[in-house]
Amino acid sequence: MTKHPKTLLVIVAEAVLEKNLVRDARQRGVQGWTVGEVHGASLEGVRDGDWEADRTIEVKLICDAAVADAFAEHVLATYAPHYSVAMHFSEVQVLRPERF
Repeated sequence: MTKHPKTLLVIVAEAVLEKNLVRDARQRGVQGWTVGEVHGASLEGVRDGDWEADRTIEVKLICDAAVADAFAEHVLATYAPHYSVAMHFSEVQVLRPERF
């Protein structure tokens, strides 16, 4: 089985950013993503998602490291100063690299 290295970028952000994050990811070469609604706590407090403005999403993107880095820099510059945003990277291996 041939495995191919890629980077997983996970973004946890306010749900209001979903459409912008997906649009921006596509514009920067990300071919696929997964979005799910999550809830939890951070330094800013607890986000239960009990009302629309309190919803939180997790966006998972698998792509080349350079694409992940560039997109993370964009998110930091564009959204992090104004919204609750957390990001982390992991190195992953995929079986069908053309999908990423």
